[in-house]
Amino acid sequence: MTANNERADWWKQAVVYQVYPRSFKDSDGDGLGDIAGVSEKMDYLRALGVDAVWLSPFYPSELADGGYDVIDYRDVDPRLGTMDDFDEMTLRAHEAGIKVIVDIVPNHTANKHRMFLEALAAGRGSKERDRYIFREGRGENGELPPNDWISLFGGPAWERVEDGQWYLHIFTKEQPDLNWKNPEVHEEFKKTLRFWSDHGTDGFRIDVAHGLAKDLECMPLEEMGKRYPIHESLCHDGTNPIWDRFEVHDIYREWREVFNEYDPPRFAVGEAWCVPEHQHLYASPEELGQVFNFEFAEANWNAAEMRTAIEEGLDSATHSGGSTTTWVMSNHDVPRHASRYALPQIKTPSHHQVAKDWLLRDGTSYIEDRELGTKRSRAAIMMETGLPGSVYVYQGEELGLFEVADIPWDRLEDPTPYFTTQRYYEKGRDGCRVPMPWIAADKPTPASWNESFGDGASFGFSPVTKVDGTQSERPHLPQPLWYGNFTADSEAQDPDSMLSLYRAALAARQDILTATADTSCTLIDVGDEIIAYTRPAADGRTFASYTNFGKTPASLPNGEIILASGDVSNGQLPQDTTIWMLL
Repeated sequence: MTANNERADWWKQAVVYQVYPRSFKDSDGDGLGDIAGVSEKMDYLRALGVDAVWLSPFYPSELADGGYDVIDYRDVDPRLGTMDDFDEMTLRAHEAGIKVIVDIVPNHTANKHRMFLEALAAGRGSKERDRYIFREGRGENGELPPNDWISLFGGPAWERVEDGQWYLHIFTKEQPDLNWKNPEVHEEFKKTLRFWSDHGTDGFRIDVAHGLAKDLECMPLEEMGKRYPIHESLCHDGTNPIWDRFEVHDIYREWREVFNEYDPPRFAVGEAWCVPEHQHLYASPEELGQVFNFEFAEANWNAAEMRTAIEEGLDSATHSGGSTTTWVMSNHDVPRHASRYALPQIKTPSHHQVAKDWLLRDGTSYIEDRELGTKRSRAAIMMETGLPGSVYVYQGEELGLFEVADIPWDRLEDPTPYFTTQRYYEKGRDGCRVPMPWIAADKPTPASWNESFGDGASFGFSPVTKVDGTQSERPHLPQPLWYGNFTADSEAQDPDSMLSLYRAALAARQDILTATADTSCTLIDVGDEIIAYTRPAADGRTFASYTNFGKTPASLPNGEIILASGDVSNGQLPQDTTIWMLL
């Protein structure tokens, strides 16, 4: 029986664990997670049963946007370690049978990146400035931005430089957009892809994959601001000047040539927010190979929406020409799904809007039913991991962590509260980026400034003391005291914990499902309130998954029970429960 990671196409059925490095594990006591901390927890990741670890940006950065403002794409932020630390981490991962995926941010650089500094120094009309998107302003003296676009974080999408020109930044002003019509930009990123591949990286996650190709010459700038709001990402004909243009695929076909220089070829998954019928272009074997399917992350917890998410995910895989779909419930950009499922499941607006509204008010506008959120999360992970394709797990979801919605305003790091039109109105994404709780006994004391959070010890995120014997710094984001109920060490000892369920589900997935290369899946109709599907099992039998969304318990078919997310001892499948069987 061939283990999934021994296959050249391991990524087609992989379980990928996303690490947000600054919040995963701090090895030196400075309050920031680091690369050595990832190495330190490699045995934990192996015991969890993941196939790959994906590291969000760990490059030198001033953290204007959580590390996605990259100063140097071919180095490690000195606060997070060194290239030797990265090489050691990759070695340990490979020894543990775990692949390594790194984040590539090709839409923009940091404004402190070497190329942008050169562009500023070289001035108008220079080849250096042509690497970015610079334009003259409007008004008598060019004092107005080229058009009225608003950046995704709020405020104008244009920033004026000292000589009077303006540059485009879809995100923060510290993130100037690159001009992908410039051949030097192409060469810069091919060099980066080779650099990390040469350092043992197995694959790449591509940030804003649908945004690289831009055409600001397609109409007058003032008309673009009226016809194409910067937030309008869905465009079927590829004519949006910013998003999902067909020219972007020329870039990825070029990258595929680089990936294929290695044996086995390097893999990539694109973060491409586009119309569903365009997803297969990014996932083509001639391009990236895989694309994120965010349908699970957007669906309310009800049978109709979840069934649609599964159907669309399976359908996209059939059109991708050799790829597989991906399943995602949480990541570093969205409120944790345990909290989303614990909030009212309102169809319009979606629960994303409910969660956002909840965050705006420090988690006080709705009652978060954590018992219900946990029950649904347990059912959801089993429903998800039984499906064919790749599963992406965000750090901490395996502990059942909830969103930390009430971080004090003066401790926030995300740019959202500072740049949105209404400052200090929306708290942003820090609630899902709070450092991991590892050790129950290493508990902080209530902080004098807020009894809900702690100071000092950090549930094992940082060592108690630094190498020099002084006390470690407090974590870069505050941990709530209720984190003490969700530590990895205590959950590892509890057979009924979320962590134990994840370990059992991923082990069963490996033994029963990914041990065979057959990724076929059949949805079966057993009622409106039940999602059920079958797949070929490695031993020749049929694997079946049933999830009951309805209030009425459902009868179970005859078969061998492999795993259940809740109590099925009476032969009934309760509401918000998933069961796996061999038929």
